[in-house]
Amino acid sequence: MASIDKQTEDPRTDKGADDDSRAITEAALFEAFGGIRGMVETTVPGLVFVLIYTINRDIHIAAIAALSLSVLLGIARLVRKDTLKHAFSGVFGVAFGAVFAMMSGDAKNFYLPGMLYTLGLAVAYIATAIAGVPLLGLILGPVFKENLSWRKRNPGRLRAYTKASWAWGLILLAKSAILFPLYWWGDATQLGWVKVALGIPPMLLSVYLTWIFLSKAPPPINVIAEMEAEEEAKKAAARS
Repeated sequence: MASIDKQTEDPRTDKGADDDSRAITEAALFEAFGGIRGMVETTVPGLVFVLIYTINRDIHIAAIAALSLSVLLGIARLVRKDTLKHAFSGVFGVAFGAVFAMMSGDAKNFYLPGMLYTLGLAVAYIATAIAGVPLLGLILGPVFKENLSWRKRNPGRLRAYTKASWAWGLILLAKSAILFPLYWWGDATQLGWVKVALGIPPMLLSVYLTWIFLSKAPPPINVIAEMEAEEEAKKAAARS
């Protein structure tokens, strides 16, 4: 009877461990990509630009308003002591777009830097997935404290990162396939509203698919903890 008890596993324990793993994955993804707030902050300046430009057709006023809002959102993140990369990435992106639009006199160029970045990112995701060093693993490895251990020591996570990188690449390519024809043949108002509409949904889909792939993958190998344990072992050996 005792042996049967030892072999019987409590399904609640497995379920709890699985829930913990999923919660950790979800938290790491939100940290890496800025969460819902980061997505909104990326989209709202573009919404302000197209809204003001649609009303008064003044590129300079629309660009300055969008940039001012982006700076305020960045300052708010700094005041809350959020991650600096999320505070400044949006500001720099909007600043490049504002400068491009005002210097060229073409409102569509406000969106061009972001579009080129999206296309470049899509190519990078796909190219690194093909090369066997998926970009998403390089991004999330430090967040999970596994660094590059997934490449050689954790093949299940390598497969998950590869699938997720393919998902990101294809979704961003699809987004680019919609936006660039509008940039070439549409007007600034059409491009602006479509770009705003495509700001959050593709990101949410990409993050959701990444969560699905990683939550089903083996847990990360915490190489930071391993190094700390090795260092403690060396210190203990030196003291003995």
